[in-house]
Amino acid sequence: MSFQAIRGQAAAKRLLQNGLRHDKLSHAYIFSGPIGTGRAEMAVALAKAVYCSTMVEDACGECLECRKVEHHNHADLHIVEPDGASIKIEQIRQLQKEFAYRATASGTKIYIIHQAEKMTAAAANSLLKFLEEPASKVIAILITENGNALLPTIQSRAQWISFTPMPRDDLIWSLLQEGHPEVLVRPAAHMAAGIEAAKELIVSNWFAEMRNVVLQLAKETLTRFPSSIVTVQQKLIKTELAEHMSNIFDLLILWFKDMVQLRLGRRDKLVFMDQLDWMESLASGKEVSDWVRMMEQAVQLQKRLRFNANTQLVVEKMLVEIQGV
Repeated sequence: MSFQAIRGQAAAKRLLQNGLRHDKLSHAYIFSGPIGTGRAEMAVALAKAVYCSTMVEDACGECLECRKVEHHNHADLHIVEPDGASIKIEQIRQLQKEFAYRATASGTKIYIIHQAEKMTAAAANSLLKFLEEPASKVIAILITENGNALLPTIQSRAQWISFTPMPRDDLIWSLLQEGHPEVLVRPAAHMAAGIEAAKELIVSNWFAEMRNVVLQLAKETLTRFPSSIVTVQQKLIKTELAEHMSNIFDLLILWFKDMVQLRLGRRDKLVFMDQLDWMESLASGKEVSDWVRMMEQAVQLQKRLRFNANTQLVVEKMLVEIQGV
């Protein structure tokens, strides 16, 4: 992975490459943005560029140093992941111990902390001291969905780089150019923030099946309601799709948005464009306000799922809401 290979995030790449070109990289960065926007890939690309033996402002990807970074066995690169639900003070102390030794020929040590917002208070305070008093030349990269969740004192000592979702039309175009099926590209592009995250969804064994089940449930609920309750049992609760239940609401919300668009006579931006015939006939049976209310209900029920509500009851309540409006 090099800067050139990462799609989008032009501002982030420009800032980092300017730092490399003029040998003025910050001692600490916060890479903040949604999952799938290339934060982790950019961190690896920066590490490669720092250590690359043939290029200055990017990575060749072929030299020994680049390959060591790629395989996570470079002596001067250390990666920290959450241990269970959090990043603990012991992990930061271990990092400090590793960094007490001088760097190898590169002269620079780098550490990447994934999900940095999951540091315990003790770990964050320990890291703060490390940021203020590094033992040698060090670059810290803190990867987080929400940089504001980090201690203000950590934020003030690091350079913030925002990672923004790829424009949806560009994302759809790129995925179609790669040959992915449009029926999966459109929902994936709405559910993911970047091309890699979208591709992960598209190639997942469950995603195409989940899409089909959501459409089946929507159609059955509005035309032959009792069948939808059976479908929930047979195709959701008792299958591997039960592990991805929050995504059923993501897809349902997209379906409700399509129904609003159809009710307003707009067809050009539909997610489920291949289902136009039956969706259009059902969309006209309710007011726009009804579809919007169902969408809002889906958002609320999805939140209940996150707080460990009974999965089957939540889904069935959603279907009753659809049928009853």
